[in-house]
Amino acid sequence: MQPMFVRNTWYAAAWEREVGDGLIGVTVAGEPLAIHRRVDGSYTALHDACPHRKLPLSMGRVHGDVVECGYHGMRFDGSGACVAAPTNGTVPPGVAVRSFPAHARYGLVWVWLGDPVLADPATIFEVRHWGEPGWGCTVGDDMVVACHHGYITDNLLDPSHVAWVHPASFAGAGTDDTPMEITLADSGVTVWRWLFDTPPPPFYAPYLPFDGNCDRKQQYEVRYPSHALITAIFTPAGEGGEDRPLHPDAFVMDSYNFLTPVDERTTRYFWFQMRNVQADDNAVSLQFAASVKAAFAEDKVVLEAVQRGIDASTTPIINLRSDTGGVRFRRRLEHLLEAERAR
Repeated sequence: MQPMFVRNTWYAAAWEREVGDGLIGVTVAGEPLAIHRRVDGSYTALHDACPHRKLPLSMGRVHGDVVECGYHGMRFDGSGACVAAPTNGTVPPGVAVRSFPAHARYGLVWVWLGDPVLADPATIFEVRHWGEPGWGCTVGDDMVVACHHGYITDNLLDPSHVAWVHPASFAGAGTDDTPMEITLADSGVTVWRWLFDTPPPPFYAPYLPFDGNCDRKQQYEVRYPSHALITAIFTPAGEGGEDRPLHPDAFVMDSYNFLTPVDERTTRYFWFQMRNVQADDNAVSLQFAASVKAAFAEDKVVLEAVQRGIDASTTPIINLRSDTGGVRFRRRLEHLLEAERAR
């Protein structure tokens, strides 16, 4: 994995609830940022270092729409321009910090590190059914995973791993060896498959609105550079299959996964789930949230060990058939990185 990241994209930087009325410091793709909320509710992201002695601005204070350095009181507006330098009398000519487009959506603050002219909020990853009646949503959560985000996208584009990493939650008959279909698009790679007439896996069984065996679709769509939509569909046995109308009792859960690189060996993993059953039952939302976090913690253990193993290895890694989606994703991502370097 190369130590560089796509910059012309929206990354989830923080939850809005984290920011509150103060300043927080985060690192996105190697860029330290100080984020705060303006009086009108919009957000500012500034390079997190005062030009004077490089104290992080996130250690300072907010005065309305202005950020004040906690060392000597230099102040910066939302554009990054210095508007006050108390110990200097006047503002030194041309002093500023870099600012980055920031936008709030789905309870997250998204930032754009690349060319600001290209920063269209309409291109933030769309969440289907957000706010729609009949769809429940878990409270978003996150974890820091000590590995390159590319190993997480590899993991997401290989659903067969659930048979061994998640035997008590997502696994089930056929998850170990049923071949995947692969769909390629300009936006990313999708791997998917239907599993027919199998017992429902432990994670989903309590919530299915029907009894008996099921037909199950696993679909993992990862978009460049590092965001994913995992869709799980369950129908009564004999009612599933591609290009068929969705059964009235079908259970659908969309899991949104936003992988934000911190550096080449650290990723902050944000997520939440949308579901079409028991939408208004907060207890169910809490159960889903706890179960998902426990399952993702299993991934964290494996992925951090993979990073350590690859870092220490003196022999080549190999690819299996189940790696096809991840390999194709990585190749296309390399082309996107080369295109950005060439600009």
